[in-house]
Amino acid sequence: MTAYVENFKKYKPLLSELAVRDIKTRYRRSMLGVLWSLLSPLCQMIVLSIVFSNLFRNNIENFPLYILSGQVIFNFYSESTSSSLTAIIGSASLIKKAYIPKYLFVLSRILSSAVNVMATFAALIVVMLATRAEFHYTMFLAVIPILFVILFSSGVGLILAAYAVKFRDIIHLYGVFITALMYLTPIIYPMSMLPGVVHKIVMMNPLTNMVLMFRNLALDGIMPGPMSFVIALVECAAVILIGLYVFYKKQDTFILNL
Repeated sequence: MTAYVENFKKYKPLLSELAVRDIKTRYRRSMLGVLWSLLSPLCQMIVLSIVFSNLFRNNIENFPLYILSGQVIFNFYSESTSSSLTAIIGSASLIKKAYIPKYLFVLSRILSSAVNVMATFAALIVVMLATRAEFHYTMFLAVIPILFVILFSSGVGLILAAYAVKFRDIIHLYGVFITALMYLTPIIYPMSMLPGVVHKIVMMNPLTNMVLMFRNLALDGIMPGPMSFVIALVECAAVILIGLYVFYKKQDTFILNL
C-alpha cells in the first residue's frame, strides 16, 4: 500500500497537468470558455422549470431551486463518468509511448469535471439570492455530499474506463443508461409523489441519497440522519474498491486493445 501512495505522490504533478489539459480541451475555441460551466446548469434549470413546473409547482415551493440542487449532484456524476469512459482510449498515444500510471487518466477526468460541480454550486447560490431563498448554516456542510459523489464517480469511472477499452459499445449504451438514471433520480419530482414500489426502486439508486442529503443541507437547513452518511460512505467505499480491483486486473491488457 505504501508503494501505491508513493507512486501517486510521484505522479501528482502530472495528474494536475492532465486535468488542466482536459479542461482546456473541453472549452477550446469557445468564446465563453469555463463560463459555460455556470451558464449550462442555469439553462437546463430554466428549460426543466418551464416544462415541468405545471406538474409539480403545488408540491414544491421553489421549483427552479429544487431542480438546480439536484443538478449539482447528478450533472457531476453524469459528466465525470461519461468522460471517464474514454479516458484510456483517448490517451492511447501517451500510453503507448511512455509508462504512466493509467488510473491518472481517469482521475484527471474526474478532477476536470469538479470545475463544473463548483460552477453549478455557484449557480445555485446565485438563484438562491435571486429568489430570496433563506440561507442556513448547514449550507457549509453541503460539501459533504459533493465529496461523496466525487468518490462514487471515481469508482464508477475506473470500472467504465477499464471495460470500455475492449467493449466500445459501452460508450453508446452508457448514454442510454444516463438518461434512464436521470428519471430514477429525484431531480424534477418530489419523493412524496412516488407510489410504494417506485419509491423503493428510486431509493435503491445511490445518487438519490446524495441528492436528498444535499437538498437537506443546502436548502432546508436540516441535518440528515447518521444513517444517510453511513450508507453513502459504504456505497462510496464499495464502488472505489471494486473500481480499483477491476482496473488493476484489466490495465495490463489495455495496450492490446488500443
